[in-house]
Amino acid sequence: MSRALPKYNKRRVAVIGGAAAVALSGAVIAGSALAGTPARSGATTQARTLSGPGTITCPDVASRLPAVPASAKAEVDRNLTLLQTQIQEADKRLQTTVGQGGPNFVNNAILGPLKDKRVSTIDRIATAIGRTTTKPTGLDTLAACTLNAGGTGAAGGGAATPSATATRQSGAGTTAAGAAGAGTITCPDVASRLPAVPASAKAEVDRNLTLLQTQIQEADKRLQTTVGQGGPNFVNNAILGPLKDKRVSTIDRIATAIGRTTTKPTGLDTLAACTLDK
Repeated sequence: MSRALPKYNKRRVAVIGGAAAVALSGAVIAGSALAGTPARSGATTQARTLSGPGTITCPDVASRLPAVPASAKAEVDRNLTLLQTQIQEADKRLQTTVGQGGPNFVNNAILGPLKDKRVSTIDRIATAIGRTTTKPTGLDTLAACTLNAGGTGAAGGGAATPSATATRQSGAGTTAAGAAGAGTITCPDVASRLPAVPASAKAEVDRNLTLLQTQIQEADKRLQTTVGQGGPNFVNNAILGPLKDKRVSTIDRIATAIGRTTTKPTGLDTLAACTLDK
């Protein structure tokens, strides 16, 4: 003969059932990420903390600056470094708040405040340049960052540049084609993905990080001066492909420099491929 469960046992069963449901939901989410959900969709996806928090990626500012006057260089460099620090701090918060808040937690508590900080920092960069020459405009469009949630490009509110988050900022780029509007080239940010850089490697790492920016600027210039040339694969074959090859070598030198003193970082080669922002 069956017996009625005591009240406290009923509560326990309910808790266990809820936990199982949560675990199942997490498995479904993780399965979707591993299956390779398309990076870009017509509607913005709400960012939230998942079982795997992902990483935060922001549009690169240094490669979008005009020539920086010598009088502004120190201030500009200081604020570019601050932009990297802000990303690292937001990434750390993302890792330590997994599972907290509701569906808008990441947007409201991490991506939103990060955008506000970047708006101020980017404005200081533009103002520093504007004291000597024409103040650059439009840089504020680079303030919004995105969440790369385990490979599914979850947009973090606001425009995002293609590369491993808002298109995926991972490496596999979108199909680029030369068109009447040349667009710009955007690459995954390497500096914010590095571990602590040993003092003995800092000069070499900084030199190669600067080279990565130069490579983007050169590719962007070529993009502007070859509008309309070649067929539908011209940009991929003549600009993005060679740029990826250069970045592979430069990123490897960065990893090797760090590896001479501490553990050599792995997986950085996934940041080599760049994309065309039309």
